[in-house]
Amino acid sequence: MREIAFDTETTGFDPATGDRLVEIGCVEILDQARTGAEFHVYINPERDVPEAAVAVHGLTAERLKTEPVFAEVADRFLDFVGDAPLVAHNAAFDMRFINAELTRLGRQPIPMSRSIDTVQMARIRFPGAPASLDALCRRFGVDNSNRLLHGALLDAQLLAEVYLHLLGDRQRGFDLAADRRGGPGETDGRRRTVARPPRVHTPTPAELEAHQAFILKEVKAAIWLAED
Repeated sequence: MREIAFDTETTGFDPATGDRLVEIGCVEILDQARTGAEFHVYINPERDVPEAAVAVHGLTAERLKTEPVFAEVADRFLDFVGDAPLVAHNAAFDMRFINAELTRLGRQPIPMSRSIDTVQMARIRFPGAPASLDALCRRFGVDNSNRLLHGALLDAQLLAEVYLHLLGDRQRGFDLAADRRGGPGETDGRRRTVARPPRVHTPTPAELEAHQAFILKEVKAAIWLAED
């Protein structure tokens, strides 16, 4: 199953009042393991960036003025995410901004039903515990020491690790940061699970005979051997 962990940085809290995207970061997850494929872009918001927002992500209007506007990156973003579920931390926030930008271009918004919210996952699994991304990194031992400021790609990378921990299935692969494309069972750049034949657990006649001999010798008081 293909999923996309993603994060955005913005000029503020509400696209309805004119706030815009300034950064998008995406990380591909396939069969509950990171593939190494990522999408990252800075965006010219075509407006000022308030100091409060700069204090969060460090991206000023001057820094962003030479970056592409969203209309120039929309197709690349949509091509990367495809029809995969979108994993986000406080998904309503990120989805609202993405959809506001798409709507501005006359594009169809992405249904909220495609989103997976790791804040809700964390609150269900750890009721009453802090559910911030930093708190979950500490809980799961995910190294977030480089997170001095918020950054969409770094946060998406951390989120992917946290999400896999929340799923509780990290044992499926230990090469989470490695590029797993191009190996056995893969076609068109996408990893495919290779089915293995089931193990045979039916005992052989010799094993049944040996087991019966053991019972008669070592478990003389076995109640299932007692006569009616």
